[in-house]
Amino acid sequence: MSDLELAADLQTVKIRLDGDLAWLLFNRPDKRNAMSPTLNHEMIEALDVLEADDRARVVILTGEGDAWSAGMDLKEYFREVEAAPPHVQVRARRESAEWQWRRLIRFSKPTIAMVNGWCFGGAFTPLVCCDLAIAAEDAQFGLSEVNWGIPPGGLVSRALAETVSTRDALYFIMTGELFDGRKAAEMRLVNEAVPRDELVARTTELARRLGALNPAVVAAAKTGFRQVRLMSWEAAEDYLYAKLDAATGHDPEQGKQEGLAQFLDEKSFRPGLGAYRRGS
Repeated sequence: MSDLELAADLQTVKIRLDGDLAWLLFNRPDKRNAMSPTLNHEMIEALDVLEADDRARVVILTGEGDAWSAGMDLKEYFREVEAAPPHVQVRARRESAEWQWRRLIRFSKPTIAMVNGWCFGGAFTPLVCCDLAIAAEDAQFGLSEVNWGIPPGGLVSRALAETVSTRDALYFIMTGELFDGRKAAEMRLVNEAVPRDELVARTTELARRLGALNPAVVAAAKTGFRQVRLMSWEAAEDYLYAKLDAATGHDPEQGKQEGLAQFLDEKSFRPGLGAYRRGS
């Protein structure tokens, strides 16, 4: 079975290839793309497919219909999973964490969350774990758990601590109030918010910019940043120099040598004003 045939068998997740961009969609529009155990399992499969497919240079995570994701499917998690045998509960929790943060944080290709509508509760975790995020200005965000009697589930609180200030995080965790894409950008939960009719074009523009860069270097750069955030300066120095050496040694297009040659020898490239000429 080829990768595309495998992707075609997915029921709650959809993959669309557009040149070197891969659109990965939550595909439960009738449930506002709420995340179920089946969806979590299929997201792991889909990310495996896209990581192995050389045609996909950038992955854009978005939702089918008018929602990004309404978070965890309450019926399936809080009624069906909790009533299931312990091994089923363990698997559901493991597969949820596996793609929502472990796979996305370590994914070897750039990832962009394109928030096209509702983003609630547990959906904050994959949102934060994508490398970048663009939202529609009128997209609705909410941490509504407090309204129905529980604190935020999963790793939502950790995700918020990664991106927004303590004051903003606690305000929305404790009140359950909604906020829109403009506020999400102001808080830096997303990189920017744009009018809805510009969302796809802006996200595509950003994705194509990332896809045009040296993939080995982009992967090393994002991994280096994520790993050293909580390290000491000494540990970070050792790690980043090792990462630099590894990226240079494993780069099939030898970008460092090409960039230096074009800048120092050919005088055809200025690093602050664009990328070096690839494939020269």
